[in-house]
Amino acid sequence: MDHPPALSEKNDPHAPDLRERTFLPELLKGLAITARHFFKNLLGTRDPNVHVLDRTGDSLVTTVQYPEEKVEYPPGYRGLHRLVPRADDLSKPRCVACYMCATICPAQCIYIEAGEYEGTDPSTASRVIEKFPKQFVIDELRCIVCGLCVDACPKDAIRMDSGVHTPSEYTRQDFVYDIPKLLRGAPASHPSDPWFKRGGSEQPHHVHKEAHTRIGEGLVQLKLPAGARVEVDRTHPVAITKFYK
Repeated sequence: MDHPPALSEKNDPHAPDLRERTFLPELLKGLAITARHFFKNLLGTRDPNVHVLDRTGDSLVTTVQYPEEKVEYPPGYRGLHRLVPRADDLSKPRCVACYMCATICPAQCIYIEAGEYEGTDPSTASRVIEKFPKQFVIDELRCIVCGLCVDACPKDAIRMDSGVHTPSEYTRQDFVYDIPKLLRGAPASHPSDPWFKRGGSEQPHHVHKEAHTRIGEGLVQLKLPAGARVEVDRTHPVAITKFYK
């Protein structure tokens, strides 16, 4: 089978000419597009809306001019930690040094050293909680901003509602936040706070009964195993059911 003769560059009608081989047309087209966008952004009207996707106007610039323009954080943003002050004493945090935030932290960035109030301490409003944090330190460089410490705290003592991110610092030590740097913001108060219910940590005179249901109060139907007998101990403030085989 005979093959057609190969076309030479001179005889090929699709071969690039001298104008195309120098790339001058494409170069001029690219410069024209760049110049058009440059003068449009330089002289056109720019919408300063911080939401770049909602901007309108002649200018196509979508860069946020920080710090003159700042993007607002969403309502669910987890910002920098803070220790919540007590409503009755703004110099003390609500923390009772239970170590729950330090235990649940997956990054191990929280360090707490607990202290106890002395029995002769006249500040009875503080003695009702018995323990307080002598040291409460968070290493913001190790924090992964998961928010588990906020969820685990039983006293609403730590929050991430500051609305700001960790600022820039010059040394690593400046990223370690202690109580003076963490204790800030608005205080919080709850009806279940112990200093609203008790004046001290002494044993109350009345018989304490737990609010939740205990086995033996007659509110839970028990299914006893075969051959088991029930003995109810009435000497305790709340009846406790014991099983014997």
